[in-house]
Amino acid sequence: MVIKTASLTEEIVAIVKNKGTEKPYSGEYDDFGESGTYLCRQCGLPLFRSQTKFHSGCGWPSFDEEIQGAVLRERDADGYRTEILCSRCRAHLGHVFTGEGMTAKNTRHCVNSLSLDFVADLTVTDTEEAVFAAGCFWGVEHYMKQLPGVLKTEVGYSGGSRKKPTYEEVCSGKTGHFEVIRVIYDPSRVSYEALTKYFFEIHDPTQANGQGPDLGEQYLSVIFYYDEAQKNIAQKLVNQLEHMGYRIATRLLPVSTFWRAEEYHQDYYEKTGKQPYCHRYEKKF
Repeated sequence: MVIKTASLTEEIVAIVKNKGTEKPYSGEYDDFGESGTYLCRQCGLPLFRSQTKFHSGCGWPSFDEEIQGAVLRERDADGYRTEILCSRCRAHLGHVFTGEGMTAKNTRHCVNSLSLDFVADLTVTDTEEAVFAAGCFWGVEHYMKQLPGVLKTEVGYSGGSRKKPTYEEVCSGKTGHFEVIRVIYDPSRVSYEALTKYFFEIHDPTQANGQGPDLGEQYLSVIFYYDEAQKNIAQKLVNQLEHMGYRIATRLLPVSTFWRAEEYHQDYYEKTGKQPYCHRYEKKF
């Protein structure tokens, strides 16, 4: 398990750590009906299945049942409501109400969208997360989505100093951000080591000025590690590749805030039907 606080935006931290509340009807998952599992945004623990979600009209995602053992209930600081928290990392989720008669189970978990993540998998029992930079994030995502065990990908920007950077600002080279991909995966199906090996095999980790024809700092090869375990695995793989004769340019950096890229960048090749121009798979291990 990794705790993802270091990569969360201030808006998410205000909810999960400081017990804030997002504005009603503003959240990504309020009017959302896809089939899958809702996760804790801070630690990735599965909390709710989509079959238990219902439209309550309250302005926040509502569920009438949690996954057994995933949600804690505690008396709220206001003295009368019941707060709900992730049972593993104690991230604030929202509040639970009973006796309203909205469903047969007579229960409404009222949850902040910013406390949640979502994967299109109805059976997952745990998840982990990794963050990589390997050149243009369009191609990295195209390949990462093909790896069995990968549940969700998002492309964005990390490593820089400016808050909420735009694509144009990152491309200017003045923000210090890298184009990155956030990967949520099922550790029972693929390990962090296997995922990181695949990362090294879908790009050229020896190129020190970009990736393929894309030149610039935003296209450099970086592994952002969440903890010492991820760092040690990444370093071991770098050492293996260097022992095989590769001159690895990949940097290892601690995770920093992940800023989700503009919507048109997400699943770019799937949307356009085009193919990656600077990434390809090459067996290295």
